[in-house]
Amino acid sequence: MSRIVSAHPAGTPPVLNDHVDWDSWPVEDYLTENYRELHPSDAAVISHHSAFYRRLAPGSVARSLEFGAGPNLYPLMLASAVSRHIDAVETSAKCVGYLEQQVAGPPDPSWSVFHDLCRRLDPSLPGTPAEALRGVHVVHGDIRTVEPGAYGLASMHFVAEGVTEDHAEFLDFCRLFINSVTPGGYLVAAFMENMPTYRIGPASQWPGFPVDRALVSEAFAPHAERLAVTRIDADPSLPDYGDSGMLLLTAVRRGERSSTSRPV
Repeated sequence: MSRIVSAHPAGTPPVLNDHVDWDSWPVEDYLTENYRELHPSDAAVISHHSAFYRRLAPGSVARSLEFGAGPNLYPLMLASAVSRHIDAVETSAKCVGYLEQQVAGPPDPSWSVFHDLCRRLDPSLPGTPAEALRGVHVVHGDIRTVEPGAYGLASMHFVAEGVTEDHAEFLDFCRLFINSVTPGGYLVAAFMENMPTYRIGPASQWPGFPVDRALVSEAFAPHAERLAVTRIDADPSLPDYGDSGMLLLTAVRRGERSSTSRPV
């Protein structure tokens, strides 16, 4: 099943986030294409992120954020190793409904293989998928309204480059993500590399902004330190988004924590 759609045509205005009906996001098609089995690319993301989370003490983060959670559960499971409370903020009503169902439990059996890998790589994870999701609070809201500096850690997966066709808006979403954590707070992210406007399922089309390592570094370097951006090749076991792989990021928000900053 192909998901390629041509990149944003020259001379026409880009599709912005507010132009899109996110409540019609095709959750079941997306899960079928991506998460009903563990693909090598997601195993690579889990391995990369686990190495970062293992450097943090279990339960050391009071509040974490999943920035534009979608229906993907493994980032929430990964964060559960270090986070006592996780806000999964999502604007799509369909995605919110799916997340609420999964958190109420039991999660779909297909997530067990993801949890098994997460826990094998980071034994601090709770012992079952349901236990790993116990600290998750699903928030139906616009990620642009997230309170700045409210979190000790924020995670984002395939959001900033997958909700707009506009460079400036991509940068804005990255800044919102960075600013959601307190100075000194942790940032973990994954981006589709060079992904154009894309298709999910047989018909639905969604905005995409092609990014590479230089563009991601441009977005984060002014506001973050200890910035590391690595890449993995495109995964031939997945339908073709038109991307050339994934970019994986870890960083810390620049600036010193003040005495009034929220605790990590």
